Amino acid sequence: MRTFVKKVLPGPRFNYGITHPEVRVIDEQGNNLGVFPASAAIKMAQERGLDLVEMSAKAHPPVARIMEVGKYLYQKSKEDKKHKQKKQELKQVRIGLKTGKNDLTIKAGKVDEFLAEGNPVEIQLFLKGRERQNKDFARKKLNEFFTFINTPYKKTMETKASPRGFVVQITKA
Repeated sequence: MRTFVKKVLPGPRFNYGITHPEVRVIDEQGNNLGVFPASAAIKMAQERGLDLVEMSAKAHPPVARIMEVGKYLYQKSKEDKKHKQKKQELKQVRIGLKTGKNDLTIKAGKVDEFLAEGNPVEIQLFLKGRERQNKDFARKKLNEFFTFINTPYKKTMETKASPRGFVVQITKA
């Protein structure tokens, strides 16, 4: 014997999909009309040419609102898309004191890509061992790296010395 399972569609229940015997009805202006039997609330909504949408099923009695279902679902999908939008992400690029010119141009190309996407970039110049003693040469290397970046940029954080070297943050100008 085969049993059939009723599919529950995602999203809010509306009109005859509301299974509760009584619902608290809110009209299209947001006024509380009171508690009605579900069938009477559906009739009230249909007389106005709208739908009865269940807003809060867990409340006692459940809250239902008189509105257009299509408009409500469209607004909800727009909000969901807005929340899912990609946010700016801090990207990091590491260079060393002994990094060659070709490697610097490749890493500068990556920085250009990150800036074109609108992401802020943190450039880290790492110093190892005795390289930490020659800070002036390290600053020159960092300035040399900035000459390879083609995208116009502005420094959001000035060059800051850290225990491992120097750190600078830039964004698209």
